[in-house]
Amino acid sequence: MPEGGGTSRRLLPMQSRFMVCIMSGARSKLALFLCGCYVVALGAHTGEESVAEHHEAEYYVAAVYEHPSILSLNPLALISRQEALELMNQNLDIYEQQVMTAAQKDVQIIVFPEDGIHGFNFTRTSIYPFLDFMPSRQVVRWNPCLEPHRFNDTEVLQRLSCMAIRGDMFLVANLGTKQPCHSSDPRCPKDGRYQFNTNVVFSNNGTLVDRYRKHNLYFEAAFDVPLKVDLITFDTPFAGRFGIFTCFDILFFDPAIRVLRDYKVKHVVYPTAWMNQLPLLAAIEIQKAFAVAFGINVLAANVHHPVLGMTGSGIHTPLESFWYHDMENPKSHLIIAQVAKNPVGLIGAENATGETDPSHSKFLKILSGDPYCEKDAQEVHCDEATKWNVNAPPTFHSEMMYDNFTLVPVWGKEGYLHVCSNGLCCYLLYERPTLSKELYALGVFDGLHTVHGTYYIQVCALVRCGGLGFDTCGQEITEATGIFEFHLWGNFSTSYIFPLFLTSGMTLEVPDQLGWENDHYFLRKSRLSSGLVTAALYGRLYERD
Repeated sequence: MPEGGGTSRRLLPMQSRFMVCIMSGARSKLALFLCGCYVVALGAHTGEESVAEHHEAEYYVAAVYEHPSILSLNPLALISRQEALELMNQNLDIYEQQVMTAAQKDVQIIVFPEDGIHGFNFTRTSIYPFLDFMPSRQVVRWNPCLEPHRFNDTEVLQRLSCMAIRGDMFLVANLGTKQPCHSSDPRCPKDGRYQFNTNVVFSNNGTLVDRYRKHNLYFEAAFDVPLKVDLITFDTPFAGRFGIFTCFDILFFDPAIRVLRDYKVKHVVYPTAWMNQLPLLAAIEIQKAFAVAFGINVLAANVHHPVLGMTGSGIHTPLESFWYHDMENPKSHLIIAQVAKNPVGLIGAENATGETDPSHSKFLKILSGDPYCEKDAQEVHCDEATKWNVNAPPTFHSEMMYDNFTLVPVWGKEGYLHVCSNGLCCYLLYERPTLSKELYALGVFDGLHTVHGTYYIQVCALVRCGGLGFDTCGQEITEATGIFEFHLWGNFSTSYIFPLFLTSGMTLEVPDQLGWENDHYFLRKSRLSSGLVTAALYGRLYERD
């Protein structure tokens, strides 16, 4: 993050505690403010709206909607197409209200969440009445609103197309789709059809621009995985090229990383139905980390079902976020913000300029290999940092995110710690203005994660523990009071590293600096806005999955 300039900002108090705007360049506590963001209460089904004002020429106006979807009372029951349409139309009615509200603010693109129209927990058979037919994208150019009778079983697509026209905006939504297949296809399911979890994109004239079929399913027995991964981008007249993927896809190389690498997109639309899991994988946490890691804009829309742990939507740039997270309020929420057409990323080590502060000088000295103690013929000379390592804290193990982390406690007002596991060593250089009555720990994990998905990760994490016992480190907490100024780094063997950063009250933080230094990747932060909950570097080794 650039030195100086800007202030972190929080919205004035409102009904939903965690709808927040935050800007980079934090050098003081989050300040209440009116300029930049404001909120209008709109009622139970129209939700709440947040808008950020900026210069029009360099920005486009985007919206994401967190939707408390109306669900089937019995998703396992076999019902008719008409009954399915009746339920889906209740959700689509709410979508239409949001589109018209967004249109009043000149929104140019709106994103709706995964599973927001039909719901979830279906079987392959029970979801069938909820599926729209999806024609082949290679051969068909189609405007469902203007050509409603061209294909059967496309009522949902027709409504979405008409919404895009009415709102005069690009519209991204998620629905279930079906595609007939023949017995000559060796992969054709026994029921003679493919069923896909599908995102659709409509232009502001209602044309079906493209569709993306989810590749990394998350316990979704009702759907099939496409034979080939969809690498989908679409162009807009207001911001250029967008990429698109869904929910669990964000943790895998295909399609998320490949789309960014091969198509040079600066913006991603991201429907999701994400169940939060702290301390490392809350919805807004991974959304923001993705934006920061790749220097892009992420427009993320989640469903809102707090009882299921589902909340967390946002419009994220590398340096700025507008987000919503609320585990208490059952209401929907519409976020509207003006977004930079050309996002600006954090300052990395290779681009840092200006004077180096003492803590960063110490960090660079450590990385350069300068010893703390030098021996000559008569005696040993040590600098003052040596006292931090005289009594090394004990190493212990605790479960975090279903993985067996190796940790060391973070004691004292200042220190230099390290902890290793397999080939990964994590380091922490820190100072604390005051000590809080909380236990913090530095943890490391280098291995294959195997619960709720299988993927290889390398993680360095500074976390607040749930209590004062070592066995509470890794528990889910959202509040903290501990303030740190720190460098966190590790000898990662991947370039795909996501900075996860949360402070008290599910507040997103932006690192002061990220980057590589002497083959180590580091995160640097001073002057936290509130107590630290999680600061982590979450590395993915896709080739080891």
